Amino acid sequence: MMETVVVLFTRDLRVRDHPALAGACAGARRVVPLFVLDPAIRPYGRAAFLAESLADLRRSLRERGGDLVVREGDTVTETMRLVRQVGAQAVHVSEDVSAFAQRRQRRLAEECERERTAFLTFPGVTVVPPGLLRPSGGGDHYRVFTPYWRVWAERERRRLLDAPGKIVLPEGLDAGSLPASQKGLLPGGERAGRERMTAWLRRYGDDYAEGRDDLAGDRTSRLGPYLRFGCLSPLELESLAHNEEFVRQLCWRDFFHQVTLAFPGITRDDYRPRGQRWRDDEQAVRAWKEGRTGVPIVDAGMRQLLAEGWMHNRARLLTASFLVRRLGVDWRVGAEHFFSLLLDGDVADNYGNWQWVAGTGNDTRPNRVVNPLAQAKRFDPRGEYVRRYVPELRAVQNGRIHRPWRLSGVDGYSAPLVPVE
Repeated sequence: MMETVVVLFTRDLRVRDHPALAGACAGARRVVPLFVLDPAIRPYGRAAFLAESLADLRRSLRERGGDLVVREGDTVTETMRLVRQVGAQAVHVSEDVSAFAQRRQRRLAEECERERTAFLTFPGVTVVPPGLLRPSGGGDHYRVFTPYWRVWAERERRRLLDAPGKIVLPEGLDAGSLPASQKGLLPGGERAGRERMTAWLRRYGDDYAEGRDDLAGDRTSRLGPYLRFGCLSPLELESLAHNEEFVRQLCWRDFFHQVTLAFPGITRDDYRPRGQRWRDDEQAVRAWKEGRTGVPIVDAGMRQLLAEGWMHNRARLLTASFLVRRLGVDWRVGAEHFFSLLLDGDVADNYGNWQWVAGTGNDTRPNRVVNPLAQAKRFDPRGEYVRRYVPELRAVQNGRIHRPWRLSGVDGYSAPLVPVE
């Protein structure tokens, strides 16, 4: 048994089903849970959620006799400084897939080797580890979702892990200060995530497929932020979910993670270059970001994002399609905007989905165009979602909301930027 192990938390802020933490507690007498506030990682609008999640993690660790050690600076530098301070024999970390995370893991491995310290990575960010499934015909990852889904659904899962019963810290170690607490749009942390998960599964879990696209009904889980920060185990969530369509969404998340592991340039480079020529239209982009396109369903989605740091899944699809297909704007512009505001802004999911919509990613129909009017008529038939987020239209009758070219006379509401029939 080792004497001391450092467990570096990144976006796995929980104690239940945490393989890196469980492995350390099983294999070492003393365990040092660490989180580094790295200035290279901009929290954007997620700072409050992160602060609450860290505070909740510290409470959970203290309940077990440990603590969350918090440092500020470059993650690798601060981790190795702590390794030397406590005389750790190993560093544990949950494996991640973004370009930044992969660089961090390589640097940690090199520094640990230099210090003769073991460096181990563990699963836990996804249901199935991103690099585990490979196409039988060759290649390092699946490029199309359906074949991946078939293999993923049949893959045997690892065992769910309990939270450690006891954690022992080295004596005299300064735990450091957490970020200042803030009031967020959604409460962060494992406790809040588990409460939401339990309540949503009880209420909507069985009929998710029937209600997930109802824009006004808002029956989606809103568990994305808790998965993004690892406050919930995606494997545990999958084990509790009985609706295949919901499980399929977790598979989509895993799919984009394995794509990102193989193609870490997903945030800036076309996964499948199509030779598109994008328009540079600052006024149109500003109108889209502010929810002033003159297309009610698009404006409602964009204003929900601004107000809540979240957007209904169906609205994400149609607002993204409007930007790249109708306005002809580079997908990277929209992806950066979403990433900067979404509480569940995750590199793999956000950029993978944007490239899918733009036709540069994993969509097998790269020329797909989503009609916002057809979407509105189907998923917001009474205009309730539109009126909720576009107050200028609250007095407009239901049917007219889906005919935006006839709304130019409504006080305070703009004509459509482009034809949408």
